[in-house]
Order: sequence, then C-alpha cells, then structure tokens
Amino acid sequence: MKDILSKISKAGTIILTLLAGAEVKAQLNPLAGIYFQNEYLGNPAMAGTEQGLNLNMGYRRQWSAMPGAPKTQSITADFGTEKKVGLGLNFHNDEAGLIKQTRVMGTYSYHLPLNDESQKLHFGISLGFMDERVMNEQINGDQNDISVNKFNTRETYIDGDFGMAYTGSRLTVQAAIPNLKGFFQMDDVNGSDYADRSTFFSAASYKFYFPAALDGFGVEPKIAFRGVQGFDNILDVGANFTVANRAASVMTVYHSSKSATIGMGALINNFGAITANYTTATSALSQYTSGNFQIGVKWRVLKPKQEE
Repeated sequence: MKDILSKISKAGTIILTLLAGAEVKAQLNPLAGIYFQNEYLGNPAMAGTEQGLNLNMGYRRQWSAMPGAPKTQSITADFGTEKKVGLGLNFHNDEAGLIKQTRVMGTYSYHLPLNDESQKLHFGISLGFMDERVMNEQINGDQNDISVNKFNTRETYIDGDFGMAYTGSRLTVQAAIPNLKGFFQMDDVNGSDYADRSTFFSAASYKFYFPAALDGFGVEPKIAFRGVQGFDNILDVGANFTVANRAASVMTVYHSSKSATIGMGALINNFGAITANYTTATSALSQYTSGNFQIGVKWRVLKPKQEE
C-alpha cells in the first residue's frame, strides 16, 4: 500500500510539473509595463533615456488562487547621465507550478543626439544570467527524484539582449532581440525546440497632446510586433490616454492571441506613479483559466538638478 501511495504521489508531482510548464508556455503576454510605463522591460536601448535614476517594480499573478498559479516579480533600475550614457539593472523572476525561472541583466546604453536635440538614436546591450530550477520545497512527493535532481543540477548560463530605438518629440520606433544565446543557437539551452522564448520585439508609437482639453489631454497609440518561439508572431495594438497633464491614465491593448490588457494609473508627487492592469486569458485557455492581475510602481529617486 505504501508503494502504491508513493507512486501516486510521484505521478502527481510529474503531472503538476508538466502542467506548470504548459502554464508557462501559455503566458504569451509580457508585463503590461513594457508598453508605456517601463519600456526598458522590452528594450535595453530604453535604459537611461531620462536623466536621473528610475526604479520600477512589477508584480503579476493569475487571478484565480489555485495552487501553483503563475506569478511574476520584476524590478528594474535605470540611470541616465548627462554624457549620453545610460545604465540599467533588470531582475525578473517567474514561478509556475514547480518551475522557477530567474533572470538578472545589467545594461549599458548610448543615446546619440541628432541634428534636432529632440531626436535621438539609442543603442543598448544587456548581459547577465538565467537560472531555472524545480522548487523542491513545494514537491508533494519524492524530493529526491532523479529527474528533478538532474534538472536542478544544470548550470546557470550567461545570456544577453540587444536593442535600438529612435525617439523624437512625438514619434518612437524601436526594435530589440532578447535572449541572444538562443537567437544565435549557441547551445541547446534555448535551442530550436524550446517554446515560449521571445525571439524579437518591435514597436512604434506617436504622442498627441491637447493642452486645452481636460486640463491637458494626451493620447499615445502604439503598435507592437513580437516573436515567440513555437507560436505565431503576436501583434499588439493599443493606446495610452492621459488627463490633467498626465496625472491619471487609462491604457488598453489588444493582442492577436485573442486576449486584451486594460489598466489605470496615477502620478504620485509628480515623480512617482502606480498602475494596475488586468490581462484576459488567451482564447485557447479562456475555458480553463482566468486572466492575470498586475500592479506596477515607478519612482524617480534621483532627479536632474533643473527639476529639483
């Protein structure tokens, strides 16, 4: 009887791990801050585009509170200098079922002014490491399973991202290649059979501002095109609306994976902001799981002297 229970427990562990992997692959929508609040999340060239130190924190969790539900934590810090150089640090942690993925990247960016001071070309590169493991402490079964130990003994590997962008007073165009190790297929860690790996990111947006309406009304429509290994490329179309000179905002984005993101934000003391977003589940999973709720906080810790 004891052997039977042990086998059932081990089978449950394996099934939960497989479900966790399936759930990770289902998370085809990035953190909502990538579109408007914190573009550094998707493109290292956007680190330090503003002078001073910016801190961003994000948290995402599936709406339903089922055990092993996916959750994501993100912390970024980027610093812009007066010498056209930007520096950044990007920490990203994903948990789904028994699988935990941790990615830490340091970023160097360069911002080249063009003839018009409001126009710049931006280049950025990130370098860091990626670690994946099964969380033994959450296994309801044999924690000494050989397959689990083999997975956890894999080496942490070095990875990187590259991006570039053009920004003007209204227009922004950008492109990035994340996961350079997988892009160049330097080994089998992120090889051609690995699904849910981001292969490229591109976006374009244009800002409109009407100072006489609603104490300063702004709208920024945006279109993004993303590649995901093992899935169809994804088109994102949306806009960010601001009122009262950007004191409050409303965002909406439709994804071609047949899901949508909606959100609201507010400024805090002119140098901080908080946002809350909800992303619906993709059409393929809408009958089995709910969407996810996200919250983001931004704070400008060090401000340029002219703004103090």
